[in-house]
Amino acid sequence: MKASFTPKEYRQLLELVHLGMWAVTGYQGEDTAPAKRYFDFDQKLMQLATEMGCADLVEERDDGTLQPSPKLAEDDRIKELQLEFQNDAFWHELVQRLADRDHAGAAAKRTLDTPGVEPAPSTEEQLKKLEERYWAEFEKNDLANVVVLRGGKG
Repeated sequence: MKASFTPKEYRQLLELVHLGMWAVTGYQGEDTAPAKRYFDFDQKLMQLATEMGCADLVEERDDGTLQPSPKLAEDDRIKELQLEFQNDAFWHELVQRLADRDHAGAAAKRTLDTPGVEPAPSTEEQLKKLEERYWAEFEKNDLANVVVLRGGKG
């Protein structure tokens, strides 16, 4: 298969690959199995940068491998996408974990209060209601009402 790209399309491809590699290596680094899985493909695409008129978007490291140049890695649009992703991931993870915690606590309380009685609604329905409650709270107040209790003492 052959594919041809305009310089603009190739730039967009480099942006996507950079964002993908950023997601794969973001917190765990480049020595993970997922990062190694995509490394050769990442390098192959960056090697075409000069030929595609985008040499300013790639730079060579001391070890001879290629990486996005600051012009690409620090582009305002790229940074904005990364910040939006991190923000969305934070909120989704927080809501899900709080709902899971509350559900487990409610189930444990129900078991203690009514031994031998089956729980009422499905776990999925309960979690959805808890998540909706947290979404409403966070959309209205952000983190203003979040309190962290350390060792149960505040």
